[in-house]
Amino acid sequence: MCKHLNELMTGRTDPVTPSSQGCKECLETGDPWVHLRICLTCGHVGCCDSSPNKHASRHFHQTHHPVVKSFEPGESWAWCYADKDMVQAIPSFPEESPGQHYVSPGEPW
Repeated sequence: MCKHLNELMTGRTDPVTPSSQGCKECLETGDPWVHLRICLTCGHVGCCDSSPNKHASRHFHQTHHPVVKSFEPGESWAWCYADKDMVQAIPSFPEESPGQHYVSPGEPW
Protein backbone atom coordinates (compact mmCIF):
# COMPACT_ATOMS: atom_id res chain seq x y z
CA MET A 1 0.00 0.00 0.00
CA CYS A 2 1.36 3.43 -0.89
CA LYS A 3 2.23 6.03 1.74
CA HIS A 4 -0.76 8.27 0.88
CA LEU A 5 -3.29 5.49 1.38
CA ASN A 6 -1.46 4.20 4.44
CA GLU A 7 -1.64 7.64 6.09
CA LEU A 8 -5.38 7.84 5.39
CA MET A 9 -5.97 4.30 6.64
CA THR A 10 -4.31 5.00 9.98
CA GLY A 11 -4.37 8.71 10.70
CA ARG A 12 -7.67 10.35 9.74
CA THR A 13 -9.48 12.15 12.53
CA ASP A 14 -11.63 14.65 10.61
CA PRO A 15 -13.90 14.30 7.59
CA VAL A 16 -13.65 16.35 4.42
CA THR A 17 -16.74 18.32 3.48
CA PRO A 18 -18.07 17.52 -0.02
CA SER A 19 -17.92 20.55 -2.33
CA SER A 20 -21.33 19.62 -3.78
CA GLN A 21 -23.78 16.74 -4.20
CA GLY A 22 -22.62 16.17 -7.76
CA CYS A 23 -19.61 16.94 -9.91
CA LYS A 24 -18.94 20.58 -9.11
CA GLU A 25 -17.84 21.55 -12.62
CA CYS A 26 -20.51 19.49 -14.44
CA LEU A 27 -23.23 21.08 -12.31
CA GLU A 28 -21.94 24.51 -13.38
CA THR A 29 -21.95 23.60 -17.09
CA GLY A 30 -24.92 21.20 -17.18
CA ASP A 31 -22.75 18.32 -18.40
CA PRO A 32 -23.51 14.67 -17.53
CA TRP A 33 -21.41 12.35 -15.39
CA VAL A 34 -21.35 8.60 -14.71
CA HIS A 35 -19.96 8.23 -11.15
CA LEU A 36 -18.56 10.59 -8.55
CA ARG A 37 -15.29 10.77 -6.60
CA ILE A 38 -14.44 12.88 -3.54
CA CYS A 39 -10.94 14.26 -2.92
CA LEU A 40 -9.80 13.20 0.55
CA THR A 41 -7.59 16.28 0.82
CA CYS A 42 -10.11 19.07 0.19
CA GLY A 43 -13.55 17.50 -0.46
CA HIS A 44 -13.79 18.41 -4.15
CA VAL A 45 -16.45 16.23 -5.78
CA GLY A 46 -15.63 15.38 -9.39
CA CYS A 47 -16.76 12.95 -12.06
CA CYS A 48 -14.94 9.68 -12.79
CA ASP A 49 -12.80 8.80 -15.79
CA SER A 50 -15.78 7.08 -17.46
CA SER A 51 -17.48 10.49 -17.55
CA PRO A 52 -16.89 12.80 -20.52
CA ASN A 53 -15.01 15.48 -18.55
CA LYS A 54 -13.02 13.40 -16.03
CA HIS A 55 -13.08 16.21 -13.47
CA ALA A 56 -11.73 14.11 -10.57
CA SER A 57 -8.56 13.35 -12.56
CA ARG A 58 -8.32 16.96 -13.69
CA HIS A 59 -8.52 18.05 -10.06
CA PHE A 60 -5.58 15.77 -9.21
CA HIS A 61 -3.48 17.15 -12.08
CA GLN A 62 -4.24 20.75 -11.05
CA THR A 63 -3.81 20.36 -7.28
CA HIS A 64 -1.68 17.21 -6.81
CA HIS A 65 -4.13 16.04 -4.11
CA PRO A 66 -3.34 12.33 -4.38
CA VAL A 67 -6.34 10.33 -3.09
CA VAL A 68 -10.00 10.13 -4.05
CA LYS A 69 -12.71 7.96 -2.55
CA SER A 70 -15.81 6.77 -4.33
CA PHE A 71 -18.67 9.20 -3.67
CA GLU A 72 -21.29 6.56 -4.44
CA PRO A 73 -23.64 4.88 -1.94
CA GLY A 74 -22.23 1.72 -0.35
CA GLU A 75 -18.74 2.12 -1.84
CA SER A 76 -15.70 2.79 0.33
CA TRP A 77 -12.76 2.11 -2.01
CA ALA A 78 -10.07 4.74 -2.55
CA TRP A 79 -7.58 5.39 -5.35
CA CYS A 80 -4.22 7.14 -5.18
CA TYR A 81 -3.53 8.94 -8.46
CA ALA A 82 0.08 9.67 -7.49
CA ASP A 83 1.03 6.03 -6.92
CA LYS A 84 -1.66 4.29 -8.98
CA ASP A 85 -2.66 2.26 -5.92
CA MET A 86 -6.06 1.26 -4.53
CA VAL A 87 -7.66 -0.02 -1.34
CA GLN A 88 -11.03 -1.76 -1.35
CA ALA A 89 -12.19 -0.05 1.85
CA ILE A 90 -10.90 3.07 3.56
CA PRO A 91 -12.14 4.44 6.87
CA SER A 92 -14.53 7.26 6.13
CA PHE A 93 -17.06 9.52 7.77
CA PRO A 94 -20.81 9.55 7.01
CA GLU A 95 -20.65 12.84 5.06
CA GLU A 96 -18.11 11.29 2.69
CA SER A 97 -20.55 8.59 1.58
CA PRO A 98 -23.83 9.82 0.09
CA GLY A 99 -27.09 8.08 0.91
CA GLN A 100 -28.13 8.12 -2.73
CA HIS A 101 -26.59 8.14 -6.21
CA TYR A 102 -26.67 11.73 -7.40
CA VAL A 103 -27.81 11.93 -11.00
CA SER A 104 -26.24 14.29 -13.49
CA PRO A 105 -28.32 17.02 -15.14
CA GLY A 106 -30.61 15.75 -17.86
CA GLU A 107 -29.92 12.05 -17.27
CA PRO A 108 -32.98 9.77 -17.01
CA TRP A 109 -31.55 7.30 -14.48
